[in-house]
Amino acid sequence: MVEKAGQNRPLRGHVKWFDPGKGFGFVVADEGGPDILLHANVLRSFGQSTVADGSAIEVEVARTDRGMQATVVLSSRPPEVPPSAGLADLSDIDPATLAERPLEPARVKWFDKGKGFGFANVWGSEDDVFLHIEVLRRSGFAEFVPGEALGLRVIDGKRGKLAAEVLAWDAAGRARSTATLSGSQSRACLRATV
Repeated sequence: MVEKAGQNRPLRGHVKWFDPGKGFGFVVADEGGPDILLHANVLRSFGQSTVADGSAIEVEVARTDRGMQATVVLSSRPPEVPPSAGLADLSDIDPATLAERPLEPARVKWFDKGKGFGFANVWGSEDDVFLHIEVLRRSGFAEFVPGEALGLRVIDGKRGKLAAEVLAWDAAGRARSTATLSGSQSRACLRATV
């Protein structure tokens, strides 16, 4: 049994772990207390199918017969990453310059968490875009499933196109108001969201 409506309360904490294969994970509240169950459906309602371990998260929680459970994700922020971590292709890129890159609609072609990489295709292009696990972690994700819709900021890396930032499709839709998309991409985004 879940508490009565209106009795949910917001909590801040961090993701202890999340396994998209199992469909759940746990959040540890900053104020302490028992672990809070985070179900994949609650995360999907926020617009993400995964979340990186260690991500800062704010959720509404309810007490159930089985313990504390997140009912709504209010916000999520990727874990802090040391400046030296990650890919050499990204080490020389100024964050402000990256933010100016267009946000491109894409779909995951495949991703293998064990190997630490995968590929996506930007809509309207046949070029593969490399997805590295460190970029996913910096963007707040743990992994992706084939066909998942994303927003990507893409750069030309040493061996081809590389995703330098990844957003969930819902978040990419919200960010479109501040990001510049080409006319054909804007039309594709509008068709995809209608």
